[in-house]
Amino acid sequence: MKVFLVDVRDENFYRPLPKGLAGPRPDDGRLQIMAFPPLGIQVLAPILRQHGHQVRMFDTCHPLMKASCIAQAVKDEPPDVVALSFLSATIYPTVKDLARRLRSEAPAIPIIAGGPFASMSPDHILRDCPYIDCIGVGEGEELLPDYLDHLDDPGAVAGLVWRRGDEVVRNAARPLIQDLDQFPYPDRTSLPIDYIESLPLDVPAVLSLDKFCTMQTTRGCPFSCIYCDIPALSGGKWRYRSAAHVVGEMQQLHDQGYRSIYLTDDHFLLNRQRINDICRGIIDRKLEFTWGCEGRVDSGAADQLPIMKQANCTNLAFGVESGTQKMLDRLGKRQDLAQIERAVSQAKQAGIARVHGFFVIGCPDETAADTLESFRFAARLKLDTFGFNRLCVYRGTPLWKEYVARGIIDDARDWHKWFKCSDIDPTTLPSEVVNRLRMRGYAMLFARRVIQRPLQTYRLIRTFSRHMKMTDIVKMLYSPFRRRTLTRKPELPGRMIDAGQEAPNRDTGSNS
Repeated sequence: MKVFLVDVRDENFYRPLPKGLAGPRPDDGRLQIMAFPPLGIQVLAPILRQHGHQVRMFDTCHPLMKASCIAQAVKDEPPDVVALSFLSATIYPTVKDLARRLRSEAPAIPIIAGGPFASMSPDHILRDCPYIDCIGVGEGEELLPDYLDHLDDPGAVAGLVWRRGDEVVRNAARPLIQDLDQFPYPDRTSLPIDYIESLPLDVPAVLSLDKFCTMQTTRGCPFSCIYCDIPALSGGKWRYRSAAHVVGEMQQLHDQGYRSIYLTDDHFLLNRQRINDICRGIIDRKLEFTWGCEGRVDSGAADQLPIMKQANCTNLAFGVESGTQKMLDRLGKRQDLAQIERAVSQAKQAGIARVHGFFVIGCPDETAADTLESFRFAARLKLDTFGFNRLCVYRGTPLWKEYVARGIIDDARDWHKWFKCSDIDPTTLPSEVVNRLRMRGYAMLFARRVIQRPLQTYRLIRTFSRHMKMTDIVKMLYSPFRRRTLTRKPELPGRMIDAGQEAPNRDTGSNS
């Protein structure tokens, strides 16, 4: 069969490489984009080929792979199935529009959707969007080939939710995959895109022009932070690929010329011996790339940081989230401030070049003093980079369930939405106040960094200046203080709409 695999993007989380950027430019027509690669469809493509299927991949960050282009491809080269992959509610309206266009061009071609949000809301999506035929819930490596083998008998496919007339049918759940070593390595060559390494999320800071890709070596997380849906998707389980399988993929990437790799694991720092074995494999094979990963500050693997540095780990990101114990407890982090300070210090002492801290503000029960204390705490830490984003609530998280129980969200009406807590929760400071506090906090944090850690600040700016114009660096640093008018108002829960309440008309700083 011929299958189209489509990764549907949120436009807020990718951008073209800035014009005039110094460095080598490809002469083969490939596009350079600041984004993480679409690892989901890259993983599925070689698996489908092993099963004898033809695969064509699309990534909607490419200007020639937008909805109209994919619809034209469906018309010109009709596939047997189109599979749409997307992450969250933020992109669901775009997915609906794409599915509508594809259905218009090819009414008979089945459309299956998957990804975290689809897995959380399959029944709702099928009732809401008549253009999608079925949803694959959970992991797709076994589900999608099974579905292609049973196009005429969808009831036989575990993990599938599908439409039978006006009825939505949910098949038996498919168990989590235990042997993650059984699958071939992802296809990183078929898409005509070079993904450029940049700072996390929506920060437009180019870190390198090295050939860059992502890897996933583990799945799931055993913790239960209130804002995260990963435990619900993974059943609270943490599974991992063997060190030998991981190092084998790293060898392939090295041989293909990749010199920068980011591990997208939700928690890489969980198994000391496995970390040691992977690092030892990198060192013994003399693999030349640099790499980065994410982990919790309470990991017991801190003694592995020196060998991680020896194995060319240059980037480590921690989910710090808050600078007060009160808010760490409210967020369900199950960690303390001393652990955060110790973890960051240990990473820098081990020689990790860039340590990043993720923070959230605008949380339930957070006061202005709490918010400013998070910035003061960040200033005391030896972090190289940091991001402060307003807390959002998504379906499938413990916080969403809390808001449903409190009557803030009506799950039946609001399932397809996502909200910034500061727009909807009366126990949270209003968005306008949160953003003023963020501007004040960033000003204090930047000033302290320049005064207290001038060498660290200079090294960071020098890193940016290797691949960015100074004017772009200034714009990036100024962005938290820039006041902007929203192009559209934030989503509101149904109860607020019924009451005639309106979302704020103005925003300040980052869109997040």
